[in-house]
Amino acid sequence: MTILLVLIDNVKLDFMNRQLKIRQPAVAGLFYPEDRTELEKEVALYLENSPTADSYSKIFGLVAPHAGYIYSGGVAGRVYSQLIGQNFDTVVVISPSHTAYFNKISVYNGDAYRTPLGDVSVDQELVMEISKCNPKIELSDLGHDSEEHALEVQLPFLQHILQSFQLVPIVMGDQSLLNMEILSNALAHTLKNKKSLIVASSDLSHFHDYDKAVEIDQKVVGAINIFNEEKLYNELRNEKCEMCGGGPVITTMKACKKLGATNSKVLMYRNSGDVSGDKSRVVGYLSALFYK
Repeated sequence: MTILLVLIDNVKLDFMNRQLKIRQPAVAGLFYPEDRTELEKEVALYLENSPTADSYSKIFGLVAPHAGYIYSGGVAGRVYSQLIGQNFDTVVVISPSHTAYFNKISVYNGDAYRTPLGDVSVDQELVMEISKCNPKIELSDLGHDSEEHALEVQLPFLQHILQSFQLVPIVMGDQSLLNMEILSNALAHTLKNKKSLIVASSDLSHFHDYDKAVEIDQKVVGAINIFNEEKLYNELRNEKCEMCGGGPVITTMKACKKLGATNSKVLMYRNSGDVSGDKSRVVGYLSALFYK
């Protein structure tokens, strides 16, 4: 009996002493304010200037940009404002990798993501379920490194609106059609009957002049508005349009359809030229919603 108690005490001690693996903010002070109060005010302002649109029976997913808030915060605010009054137990955020290439899908193997607004706990049970769906999905910190921003910048909006939720952070190293199918199937399987939301992080065309960017980006707008992920994939493959997060967006469209979404809508399109006034080399942004 004494030996058993000692073993139990040692297990408890090991658990208490285990250092939590927390992904630290990489772009606070660069892409968005580093000060908590300032960040809260800025996010609140974007949301206040973005009135809710229609009422939705159920929201399954969304697309939001991942540039600095000064450029894309208004576009992100337009779609995140639709979540006001909504409740989700878990939010899956899927982003591209800008800093490293790897041929798999990386689901964060840590305990939380941190922003100036606090820590967002990783949904450990769901992360394990998703990672078991296919060998191409692995628990890893690949793509979740200290330089990647695309996933992180979504979190302050979610924290401000939802208050309490768990996170499944996913980075697609290889945005192949195969990986899109694998991940969308895994999400459709594991999120069934769960109170969840899928967020796809993506910007659009990069560094064209204003008119050319609008022309290119309208192909993305058109494909999303008719909820046609195959058309979007073909446009991207044939270089008719550009998205750094095309894989996350198409994956989200596929998964949302499998989970029951019947409609999609682009809520706002804008590019950096609309904000800065420099229309010689712009970056495009849109926000969109998948719902029924």
